[in-house]
Amino acid sequence: MAGLEGSPAGARVASALLLVAAVTGSCAADARQLVDRSFVSMGSSLQVAIWTSDEANAAAAAEQVFSEFERLESLLSIWKDGSDVVRLNAAAGRVPVAISRETIDVLAAARMASEMTDGKFDITFGALSDIWKFDHDQDNTIPDRASIEKRLPLVDYRAVQVNAAKATAFIVRPGVRIHLGGIGKGYAVDRAVRILTDRGFADFLIQAGGDTYAAGTNNGSPWTLGIADPRGTHEAFAAVQVRDATVSTSGDYERGFVEDGVRYHHLIDPDRGEPARGCRSVTIVADRAMTADVLSTGVFIMGPSAGMDLIERLPNVEGVIVTASNEVLVSSGLKGRIDIKGRPADAP
Repeated sequence: MAGLEGSPAGARVASALLLVAAVTGSCAADARQLVDRSFVSMGSSLQVAIWTSDEANAAAAAEQVFSEFERLESLLSIWKDGSDVVRLNAAAGRVPVAISRETIDVLAAARMASEMTDGKFDITFGALSDIWKFDHDQDNTIPDRASIEKRLPLVDYRAVQVNAAKATAFIVRPGVRIHLGGIGKGYAVDRAVRILTDRGFADFLIQAGGDTYAAGTNNGSPWTLGIADPRGTHEAFAAVQVRDATVSTSGDYERGFVEDGVRYHHLIDPDRGEPARGCRSVTIVADRAMTADVLSTGVFIMGPSAGMDLIERLPNVEGVIVTASNEVLVSSGLKGRIDIKGRPADAP
């Protein structure tokens, strides 16, 4: 599952698509200009692009977004000493831990996502993260099956109990470890959207790794966001127009390696303890970034059939799935709204 520390390769793909979308409307006759700022946060690219006639205010707003991402990373990251997640994992099976309101919100949303996806989205996959290494510690090794089987009993989202009234959380069994991959960036993007709207901006784009939120218009034109080909050079094979919505993609090409013709990647099936095999990429379009973030991960692990069934059942959610056999599946609400430029490249 995607971590708060994303891969540089995945960040480059997302940034390239953002720049295409951001420049599209730049020639419109308007006194406004595009204020575009780039940062690195939560281990991947963070880009904020705002159409405005007040450059100074927009630049300050972009810096505020960056500061918020950094603050949230200090709470949600498995790699930041003293974070809520680090302290929760250290106290597993012993005592409840006082945590921030933000972490409570993320844990509650993660629980809902787990139930929605029949447990395929599971933040306790952290128990496997030191044998499947796909963050900055990636070592391209394949753990033996016995090591995986030993850890599987520790992967259970039900072991995380949240007491919102007391602002505490408790991991009930020692050895269970949470990792807020697949949800942390989405939560941060939603917070960033609130920052920009509270400052009076209506037309902007926020891109964090594989999550992009497009608000309003691209200087009067629709925001057009590309969907990366999960193979080849990762150029966009399709594009979708959005307004006040997030496009989030999870793919097996973001962090992983190929050995003996088999691709191993960071999207781990919690039931098997191995990389999920049914999809190459899943793109979700939703009105909230956190919703799109968790569903792009959860649907990927569920597989194309069960995953598309879930997409079709949910309100304000659409999706595009590239299956392991390179078939492109498009949800009913996106048909007629998506421009598929060609078939994705086919490779292991």
